[in-house]
Amino acid sequence: MIINILIGAAVFSYAGYTLYQYMKRTKEGGYCAHCSLKDKCTTKCEPVKKGHL
Repeated sequence: MIINILIGAAVFSYAGYTLYQYMKRTKEGGYCAHCSLKDKCTTKCEPVKKGHL
């Protein structure tokens, strides 16, 4: 029983940490902060307009 609680706590802690890191990255540079192609991107990280989707 205690092991199940510890495993559950570890899973939720990791999920929370991952969400925190994601929010931190997107706040720093928006969409292009986490893009793997940001150095070679041709759009120069311009915001995507809703009409062009």
